[in-house]
Amino acid sequence: MSERIDRIRASLETGLSPAALEIHDDSAAHAGHAGSAQHGGGHYSVVIVSPLFAGKTQVQRHQMVYRALGSLMQTDIHALIIKAHTPDEVH
Repeated sequence: MSERIDRIRASLETGLSPAALEIHDDSAAHAGHAGSAQHGGGHYSVVIVSPLFAGKTQVQRHQMVYRALGSLMQTDIHALIIKAHTPDEVH
């Protein structure tokens, strides 16, 4: 696992206490893209399940993920696909 994914995982675990978390590095599919050069890749997809998402809209859930990631959104992540669910939504 890359250091970048480790930093993303640590930030999301600290900020959102997920019951489940999957992080995929999609950067190879974007080689040559302008953001790839700037961030050394930085295209990710995240599937996160957290009880903290209960009662929140998808927009609010995405905002929570962005807040948890903080400065990583400016330094390590160029593009992020988010799938955010509550535990009840996945069972």
